[in-house]
Amino acid sequence: MISVVVPAYNEEQNITACLESLERQTIPRDQYEVIVVDGGSKDKTREIAARYADLVFIQTSRKVGGARNDGAMKAGGEVVATTDADCIIPPGWLEVIRDGFLKDPSVVQLYGPVDPIEEGIKNRLFLALANSFSRFGYYTGLFYYTLGCNSAFRKEAFMEAGMYACIDAGDDLEIARRMREHGRVRFENRMRVFFSMRRYEQFGTLRSLYEWVYIVAHGGESEKKSYTRKEYK
Repeated sequence: MISVVVPAYNEEQNITACLESLERQTIPRDQYEVIVVDGGSKDKTREIAARYADLVFIQTSRKVGGARNDGAMKAGGEVVATTDADCIIPPGWLEVIRDGFLKDPSVVQLYGPVDPIEEGIKNRLFLALANSFSRFGYYTGLFYYTLGCNSAFRKEAFMEAGMYACIDAGDDLEIARRMREHGRVRFENRMRVFFSMRRYEQFGTLRSLYEWVYIVAHGGESEKKSYTRKEYK
């Protein structure tokens, strides 16, 4: 069983497309569950999500990393996959994840590249550079540029590692450093999702990137903390 955790906040305009794409996976529906963790939306996000998801609830911890942790704690699967409510998931995504863990028992985390939902040369170029950066880090062994919108974990190892840190940015990079202490972290090129560039378009790509780098460089501000299973009981 794979548990797909989808954090959401005021996503009534986007979550239908995301959850419908998860309904079109190539593996049988009884082999995975969908868990939507809502950040206290003021719109119809939870109402829409309830039409598709196996479980919808309001998060109790902080930040998007905390939402993913909340979902993982309620997950019934041996594998926890994470994505975002404004992403579109290709039909073979869960099959690639399932097969990746089955083929190599040493793997504790899988992650892959992202493609833009919105058209435009700038969006394609930006994500092409990001994907190249991710591949460079992986194949050189220098770092793991993972993204929370396209990652999957063995649940037991994820819990042992302390799950996501509840910080403003960089939680998806930070968890990979801890996961590799529990097994192999692997980049899988076939594990792709379509990623919304709406925030970059709204605030500007360079400004958004600068703010992300600044927060990561400063350790995610004041809330850099990973969570243990005990703290969630």
